[in-house]
Amino acid sequence: MVIYRDEYRLYDFGPGHPFSPVRLEMLTSLLQALGVWRQPLEPPEATREEVLTVHSQRLVKRVEAASRGERVPDLEYYGLGTGDTPVFPGMDRAARILVGGTLEGARRILAGEKRVLQLGGGLHHAQYDRASGFCVYNDLSVAIRYLTQAGLRVAYLDIDVHHGDGVQWIHYEEKGVLTLSLHETGRYLFPGTGHVHEIGRGEGVGRKLNLPLEPFTEDESYLEVFEALVPWALEAFRPDVLLVQSGADAHYQDPLADLLLTTRAYEAILRLILEYAQAYTGGRVLFTLGGGYSLDATVRVWALLYLVFHGLPLPERLPEGWLKEWQARLEKPLTPTLHDPQAPRAPYPEIPRKEEIARRNRLTLERLMELVRPHLVH
Repeated sequence: MVIYRDEYRLYDFGPGHPFSPVRLEMLTSLLQALGVWRQPLEPPEATREEVLTVHSQRLVKRVEAASRGERVPDLEYYGLGTGDTPVFPGMDRAARILVGGTLEGARRILAGEKRVLQLGGGLHHAQYDRASGFCVYNDLSVAIRYLTQAGLRVAYLDIDVHHGDGVQWIHYEEKGVLTLSLHETGRYLFPGTGHVHEIGRGEGVGRKLNLPLEPFTEDESYLEVFEALVPWALEAFRPDVLLVQSGADAHYQDPLADLLLTTRAYEAILRLILEYAQAYTGGRVLFTLGGGYSLDATVRVWALLYLVFHGLPLPERLPEGWLKEWQARLEKPLTPTLHDPQAPRAPYPEIPRKEEIARRNRLTLERLMELVRPHLVH
């Protein structure tokens, strides 16, 4: 099942902002040009009450007021009106539409659907009491809260290059929620969290796992630690459903971070996630989108997600008409193939300290597993 509505593109911080609705327009038009687009389910927008299952009244009131153009003197205290998360007219409804899509995915899982792909959302930085990092409301946590209130154990897997901090902190003390985030280390990158020692509190101890990776981590090292950690954690936790934030910003073309994954690594990761869902959750998995700020790379990664999700063959080249249209609109060339070319990856053709980076990632993994093993494995 695929969930999408064109109004997702109302979530728009304006020209020049990296979290651009153009990504969704490019993606849906590419899938149509490839002849693989299937009519999606159009979800209802989330209600105010549903948003309040994870957010404070005072935050929601300020989002609503700012959306109407009212002056709110303490807006920046709540993470709004900043360079990252500027206010725009209709922001509350636009955010609730995205929340509604992920929440509808959770409803469908609960009703018996196995695989659900929400072509939007993934707003993992929004906190209980604060917007943050392009994220107004946290659609992921609303869906998690819905599933846990129905009695399900939820594993949340975040492959965005930035730490999934909002989801972690909202569920930090919850025993029935495993959060697992692989991201570039917060020593250098927003939001500055996601360290190995953040393992939960109270009943949630040992159920919040962070694997901060070294800058310039490449495919081989990423896949090594991914394959060691994720199935181990899922087997120990035994979730009923897997919720995945599929950020595309760990790609080497992304301008906001310094992990160096290729599309081939993404394909491998996505196929592994489907295997893990089959092995540990009876196949129940809900994907959302997330970050991704190179239009060229992000659209290709998410097209891969769509094709792998449906078990469809991967095209060697992208449609010429689509390439011509979007190259003219963007006024720059696009990669003509779904996968990255095999040529060296500019601007990092040769990565210094490659083996040292891989060694540090292994040491970080060992430390994390040592910290959480007494709590997660019984």
